[in-house]
Amino acid sequence: MRPVLARLVDLLGLERIEEDLFRGQSQDLGWGAIFGGQVLGQALSAATQTVAPDRPAHSLHGYFLRQGDAGRPVVYEVDRIRDGRSFTTRRVVAIQGGRAIFSLSASFQVEEEGYTHQEALTLELPGPETLISEHVLAQGIADRIPERMRARAVAERPIETRAVTPHQLLSPSPAPPRHQVWYRAIDHLPDDPTLHRCLLTYASDFHFLGTALRPHGVSWLTPGLQLASLDHAIWFHRPFRMDEWLLHTIESPSASGARGLVQGRFYDRRGQLVASTAQEGLMRRWPTPRRRS
Repeated sequence: MRPVLARLVDLLGLERIEEDLFRGQSQDLGWGAIFGGQVLGQALSAATQTVAPDRPAHSLHGYFLRQGDAGRPVVYEVDRIRDGRSFTTRRVVAIQGGRAIFSLSASFQVEEEGYTHQEALTLELPGPETLISEHVLAQGIADRIPERMRARAVAERPIETRAVTPHQLLSPSPAPPRHQVWYRAIDHLPDDPTLHRCLLTYASDFHFLGTALRPHGVSWLTPGLQLASLDHAIWFHRPFRMDEWLLHTIESPSASGARGLVQGRFYDRRGQLVASTAQEGLMRRWPTPRRRS
Protein backbone atom coordinates (compact mmCIF):
# COMPACT_ATOMS: atom_id res chain seq x y z
CA MET A 1 0.00 0.00 0.00
CA ARG A 2 1.34 3.45 -0.90
CA PRO A 3 2.75 5.28 2.16
CA VAL A 4 0.32 8.24 2.25
CA LEU A 5 -2.69 5.86 2.20
CA ALA A 6 -1.11 3.39 4.64
CA ARG A 7 -0.47 6.30 7.02
CA LEU A 8 -4.12 7.37 6.84
CA VAL A 9 -5.38 3.82 7.44
CA ASP A 10 -3.12 3.61 10.49
CA LEU A 11 -4.33 6.99 11.80
CA LEU A 12 -7.97 5.96 11.46
CA GLY A 13 -7.29 2.92 13.64
CA LEU A 14 -6.55 5.15 16.68
CA GLU A 15 -4.77 4.27 19.93
CA ARG A 16 -6.98 3.03 22.76
CA ILE A 17 -6.02 4.81 25.99
CA GLU A 18 -8.80 3.60 28.28
CA GLU A 19 -12.29 2.21 27.91
CA ASP A 20 -14.14 4.59 25.54
CA LEU A 21 -11.08 6.88 25.30
CA PHE A 22 -8.88 7.01 22.18
CA ARG A 23 -5.99 9.08 20.88
CA GLY A 24 -5.37 10.02 17.26
CA GLN A 25 -2.46 11.61 15.42
CA SER A 26 -2.77 13.74 12.29
CA GLN A 27 -1.61 13.60 8.70
CA ASP A 28 -0.66 17.11 7.58
CA LEU A 29 -1.59 17.53 3.92
CA GLY A 30 0.11 20.92 3.77
CA TRP A 31 -2.52 22.88 5.71
CA GLY A 32 -1.01 23.03 9.21
CA ALA A 33 -4.52 22.75 10.60
CA ILE A 34 -6.19 19.34 10.91
CA PHE A 35 -8.23 18.44 7.84
CA GLY A 36 -11.89 18.26 8.86
CA GLY A 37 -12.44 14.94 7.09
CA GLN A 38 -9.73 13.36 9.22
CA VAL A 39 -11.47 14.36 12.48
CA LEU A 40 -14.75 13.06 11.06
CA GLY A 41 -13.20 9.72 10.12
CA GLN A 42 -11.37 9.30 13.42
CA ALA A 43 -14.45 10.18 15.47
CA LEU A 44 -16.49 7.60 13.55
CA SER A 45 -13.71 5.05 14.12
CA ALA A 46 -13.74 5.76 17.87
CA ALA A 47 -17.52 5.35 18.06
CA THR A 48 -17.45 2.15 15.98
CA GLN A 49 -14.89 0.53 18.28
CA THR A 50 -17.45 0.66 21.14
CA VAL A 51 -20.26 -0.97 19.11
CA ALA A 52 -20.93 -4.65 18.34
CA PRO A 53 -19.49 -5.69 14.95
CA ASP A 54 -22.94 -6.67 13.62
CA ARG A 55 -24.16 -3.06 13.86
CA PRO A 56 -22.65 -0.91 11.10
CA ALA A 57 -23.00 2.88 11.17
CA HIS A 58 -25.97 4.17 9.20
CA SER A 59 -25.72 7.91 9.94
CA LEU A 60 -23.56 10.55 11.57
CA HIS A 61 -23.87 14.25 12.35
CA GLY A 62 -20.87 16.33 13.38
CA TYR A 63 -20.11 19.91 14.41
CA PHE A 64 -16.74 21.57 13.97
CA LEU A 65 -16.11 23.75 17.02
CA ARG A 66 -12.49 24.92 16.79
CA GLN A 67 -9.60 24.59 14.37
CA GLY A 68 -7.30 21.71 15.28
CA ASP A 69 -3.51 21.70 15.19
CA ALA A 70 -2.10 18.95 12.96
CA GLY A 71 1.09 18.87 15.06
CA ARG A 72 -0.66 17.74 18.26
CA PRO A 73 -2.64 14.59 19.15
CA VAL A 74 -6.42 14.57 19.51
CA VAL A 75 -8.24 12.66 22.25
CA TYR A 76 -11.63 11.13 21.37
CA GLU A 77 -14.02 10.56 24.27
CA VAL A 78 -16.96 8.26 23.51
CA ASP A 79 -20.25 8.45 25.40
CA ARG A 80 -22.42 5.32 25.14
CA ILE A 81 -25.79 7.03 24.82
CA ARG A 82 -27.96 4.01 24.07
CA ASP A 83 -27.75 0.29 23.25
CA GLY A 84 -31.17 -0.82 22.02
CA ARG A 85 -32.42 -4.02 20.43
CA SER A 86 -31.87 -2.71 16.89
CA PHE A 87 -30.10 0.64 17.19
CA THR A 88 -27.03 1.89 19.04
CA THR A 89 -26.23 5.58 19.58
CA ARG A 90 -22.86 7.08 20.40
CA ARG A 91 -21.63 10.60 21.04
CA VAL A 92 -17.98 11.49 20.53
CA VAL A 93 -16.12 14.63 21.59
CA ALA A 94 -12.70 15.35 20.08
CA ILE A 95 -10.45 17.20 22.52
CA GLN A 96 -7.16 18.97 21.91
CA GLY A 97 -5.32 21.04 24.50
CA GLY A 98 -8.15 20.51 26.97
CA ARG A 99 -10.79 22.05 24.67
CA ALA A 100 -13.41 20.43 22.48
CA ILE A 101 -12.69 20.94 18.78
CA PHE A 102 -15.38 18.66 17.33
CA SER A 103 -18.47 16.72 18.40
CA LEU A 104 -20.15 13.79 16.67
CA SER A 105 -23.38 11.84 17.07
CA ALA A 106 -23.51 8.50 15.27
CA SER A 107 -26.18 5.85 14.97
CA PHE A 108 -25.66 2.13 14.28
CA GLN A 109 -28.20 -0.52 13.28
CA VAL A 110 -28.34 -4.28 12.95
CA GLU A 111 -28.67 -5.27 9.30
CA GLU A 112 -32.30 -5.77 8.34
CA GLU A 113 -34.35 -6.48 5.22
CA GLY A 114 -36.99 -3.96 4.18
CA TYR A 115 -38.44 -1.85 1.40
CA THR A 116 -35.83 -0.66 -1.09
CA HIS A 117 -35.77 2.21 -3.58
CA GLN A 118 -33.40 4.95 -4.66
CA GLU A 119 -33.29 7.96 -6.94
CA ALA A 120 -31.46 6.89 -10.07
CA LEU A 121 -28.35 8.62 -11.36
CA THR A 122 -29.67 10.23 -14.54
CA LEU A 123 -26.64 12.30 -15.51
CA GLU A 124 -24.61 11.16 -18.52
CA LEU A 125 -21.11 11.77 -17.21
CA PRO A 126 -17.63 10.77 -18.43
CA GLY A 127 -15.99 7.94 -16.55
CA PRO A 128 -12.91 8.53 -14.40
CA GLU A 129 -10.62 6.90 -16.97
CA THR A 130 -11.18 9.86 -19.32
CA LEU A 131 -10.45 12.53 -16.70
CA ILE A 132 -7.24 13.95 -15.23
CA SER A 133 -6.37 13.64 -11.56
CA GLU A 134 -6.71 16.90 -9.66
CA HIS A 135 -3.29 16.25 -8.15
CA VAL A 136 -1.78 16.32 -11.66
CA LEU A 137 -3.74 19.48 -12.54
CA ALA A 138 -2.48 21.22 -9.38
CA GLN A 139 1.12 20.30 -10.15
CA GLY A 140 0.70 21.89 -13.57
CA ILE A 141 -0.05 25.32 -12.03
CA ALA A 142 2.14 24.99 -8.93
CA ASP A 143 4.50 27.78 -9.99
CA ARG A 144 1.58 30.24 -10.10
CA ILE A 145 0.07 29.30 -6.72
CA PRO A 146 1.13 31.60 -3.84
CA GLU A 147 3.99 29.98 -1.95
CA ARG A 148 2.14 29.93 1.39
CA MET A 149 -0.66 27.85 -0.22
CA ARG A 150 1.41 25.76 -2.60
CA ALA A 151 2.06 22.82 -0.28
CA ARG A 152 -1.66 22.46 0.39
CA ALA A 153 -2.50 22.48 -3.30
CA VAL A 154 0.07 19.97 -4.53
CA ALA A 155 0.37 17.59 -1.55
CA GLU A 156 -0.23 13.94 -2.40
CA ARG A 157 -3.58 12.76 -1.09
CA PRO A 158 -4.56 9.23 -0.07
CA ILE A 159 -7.81 9.62 -2.03
CA GLU A 160 -7.54 10.41 -5.74
CA THR A 161 -10.14 12.82 -7.11
CA ARG A 162 -11.05 13.43 -10.76
CA ALA A 163 -13.54 16.22 -11.38
CA VAL A 164 -15.85 16.20 -14.39
CA THR A 165 -15.49 20.00 -14.62
CA PRO A 166 -12.45 21.05 -12.57
CA HIS A 167 -12.72 24.30 -10.63
CA GLN A 168 -10.37 26.95 -12.00
CA LEU A 169 -8.44 27.87 -8.87
CA LEU A 170 -6.43 30.81 -10.21
CA SER A 171 -8.98 32.59 -12.42
CA PRO A 172 -12.44 31.20 -11.60
CA SER A 173 -15.50 32.35 -13.52
CA PRO A 174 -19.06 32.18 -12.15
CA ALA A 175 -20.62 28.77 -12.76
CA PRO A 176 -23.68 26.85 -11.58
CA PRO A 177 -23.39 25.54 -7.99
CA ARG A 178 -22.97 21.92 -9.05
CA HIS A 179 -19.99 19.60 -9.09
CA GLN A 180 -19.37 15.94 -9.99
CA VAL A 181 -16.19 14.28 -8.77
CA TRP A 182 -14.92 10.69 -8.94
CA TYR A 183 -13.19 9.40 -5.79
CA ARG A 184 -11.00 6.34 -5.22
CA ALA A 185 -8.30 5.34 -2.73
CA ILE A 186 -4.90 5.36 -4.40
CA ASP A 187 -4.24 1.69 -3.58
CA HIS A 188 -5.98 -1.56 -2.67
CA LEU A 189 -7.58 -1.73 0.79
CA PRO A 190 -8.37 -4.55 3.23
CA ASP A 191 -11.85 -6.11 3.19
CA ASP A 192 -13.04 -4.20 6.25
CA PRO A 193 -16.42 -2.41 5.80
CA THR A 194 -15.72 -0.19 8.83
CA LEU A 195 -12.50 1.07 7.25
CA HIS A 196 -14.31 1.86 3.99
CA ARG A 197 -16.98 3.84 5.87
CA CYS A 198 -14.32 5.82 7.75
CA LEU A 199 -12.47 6.55 4.50
CA LEU A 200 -15.63 7.76 2.74
CA THR A 201 -16.33 9.95 5.78
CA TYR A 202 -12.80 11.35 5.47
CA ALA A 203 -13.09 11.99 1.73
CA SER A 204 -16.59 13.48 1.88
CA ASP A 205 -15.15 16.77 3.18
CA PHE A 206 -13.35 17.39 -0.14
CA HIS A 207 -15.03 19.74 -2.64
CA PHE A 208 -18.03 20.67 -0.52
CA LEU A 209 -17.51 24.38 0.10
CA GLY A 210 -15.80 24.74 -3.27
CA THR A 211 -19.15 23.92 -4.87
CA ALA A 212 -20.87 26.72 -2.94
CA LEU A 213 -18.19 29.14 -4.17
CA ARG A 214 -18.78 28.45 -7.86
CA PRO A 215 -21.61 30.96 -8.53
CA HIS A 216 -19.46 33.76 -7.09
CA GLY A 217 -16.39 33.34 -9.27
CA VAL A 218 -13.99 32.73 -6.35
CA SER A 219 -11.92 29.82 -5.05
CA TRP A 220 -10.13 28.98 -1.81
CA LEU A 221 -7.08 30.79 -3.27
CA THR A 222 -9.00 34.09 -3.52
CA PRO A 223 -7.39 36.68 -1.16
CA GLY A 224 -9.48 37.62 1.85
CA LEU A 225 -11.70 34.52 1.72
CA GLN A 226 -12.18 32.58 4.97
CA LEU A 227 -13.60 29.05 4.67
CA ALA A 228 -14.42 26.59 7.42
CA SER A 229 -16.68 23.56 7.78
CA LEU A 230 -19.37 24.15 10.41
CA ASP A 231 -21.32 20.90 10.43
CA HIS A 232 -21.38 17.68 8.43
CA ALA A 233 -23.80 14.79 7.99
CA ILE A 234 -23.66 11.40 6.25
CA TRP A 235 -26.20 8.64 5.74
CA PHE A 236 -24.88 5.24 4.63
CA HIS A 237 -27.31 3.31 2.43
CA ARG A 238 -25.55 0.36 0.77
CA PRO A 239 -22.20 -1.47 0.84
CA PHE A 240 -19.31 0.02 -1.13
CA ARG A 241 -15.53 -0.02 -1.47
CA MET A 242 -13.31 3.03 -1.38
CA ASP A 243 -10.71 1.34 -3.59
CA GLU A 244 -13.28 1.29 -6.40
CA TRP A 245 -14.47 4.45 -8.14
CA LEU A 246 -17.34 6.34 -6.49
CA LEU A 247 -19.03 9.40 -7.97
CA HIS A 248 -19.90 12.26 -5.61
CA THR A 249 -22.59 14.51 -7.13
CA ILE A 250 -22.71 17.80 -5.21
CA GLU A 251 -24.94 20.85 -5.35
CA SER A 252 -25.35 24.00 -3.28
CA PRO A 253 -28.99 25.11 -3.04
CA SER A 254 -28.29 28.20 -0.93
CA ALA A 255 -25.70 30.60 0.43
CA SER A 256 -26.54 33.42 2.84
CA GLY A 257 -25.38 34.96 6.09
CA ALA A 258 -21.73 34.14 5.27
CA ARG A 259 -22.67 30.43 5.15
CA GLY A 260 -23.09 28.00 2.27
CA LEU A 261 -25.17 24.83 2.25
CA VAL A 262 -24.07 21.84 0.18
CA GLN A 263 -25.65 18.44 -0.40
CA GLY A 264 -24.20 15.38 -2.09
CA ARG A 265 -24.74 11.78 -3.10
CA PHE A 266 -22.20 9.00 -3.60
CA TYR A 267 -22.88 6.47 -6.38
CA ASP A 268 -20.86 3.43 -7.36
CA ARG A 269 -20.06 2.49 -10.96
CA ARG A 270 -23.32 0.50 -11.23
CA GLY A 271 -25.37 3.59 -10.33
CA GLN A 272 -26.17 2.36 -6.82
CA LEU A 273 -26.69 5.15 -4.28
CA VAL A 274 -24.33 4.20 -1.43
CA ALA A 275 -24.34 7.34 0.74
CA SER A 276 -25.86 10.81 1.06
CA THR A 277 -24.01 13.83 2.45
CA ALA A 278 -24.68 17.39 3.61
CA GLN A 279 -22.64 20.24 5.05
CA GLU A 280 -22.93 23.89 5.97
CA GLY A 281 -19.76 25.93 5.96
CA LEU A 282 -18.47 29.40 6.67
CA MET A 283 -17.86 31.53 3.54
CA ARG A 284 -16.63 34.84 4.93
CA ARG A 285 -15.15 37.48 2.65
CA TRP A 286 -12.85 39.92 4.41
CA PRO A 287 -12.11 43.22 2.64
CA THR A 288 -8.63 43.15 1.12
CA PRO A 289 -6.41 46.00 2.33
CA ARG A 290 -5.69 48.71 -0.21
CA ARG A 291 -2.13 49.13 -1.37
CA ARG A 292 -0.47 52.43 -0.69
CA SER A 293 0.45 54.37 -3.78
